[in-house]
Amino acid sequence: MTKRLLIALLFAVAAGSMPSAMAQSPETFRAGTIVVEAPWSRATPGGAKVGSGYMRITNTGSEPDRLVGGSTVVAERFEVHRSTVADGVARMEPVTGGLEIAPGQTVELKPGALHAMLVNLREPLKPGETVKGMLVFEKAGVLKVEYQVGGIGAQTPPAAANPHQNH
Repeated sequence: MTKRLLIALLFAVAAGSMPSAMAQSPETFRAGTIVVEAPWSRATPGGAKVGSGYMRITNTGSEPDRLVGGSTVVAERFEVHRSTVADGVARMEPVTGGLEIAPGQTVELKPGALHAMLVNLREPLKPGETVKGMLVFEKAGVLKVEYQVGGIGAQTPPAAANPHQNH
């Protein structure tokens, strides 16, 4: 890299105008005003029919958007669910009408809360794998993502999918 190019790149970073392809980590995906960070899943035992998907979704725009669907290569269906505990009883229910992401808001899909359900798995999810998928947003459209698969029972993303994790 030439000295002139390096200086230009440093100024671009300092000014916040770094090209998006260079500014994003491999675990960050963008469509329109929607930014999805660190999509991940948990490994599943053989024979399991459901898996899960987790991620952070940020709306950088000035209008709300909705996650209205999705798919993966390893499951028949994709659904967004909400986990709740009421009177000591855990419940899980589908989010109807899509998951709204308000302007400037970040919504986190994580274990024990909002999460994606990968229904009727065609094969088990294995630690270390990457699973290709798509998210469908009402305004931003289709966004291709890749889920990093962590261990069974993991509560946080694998290190490769967590750009905010301290090393």
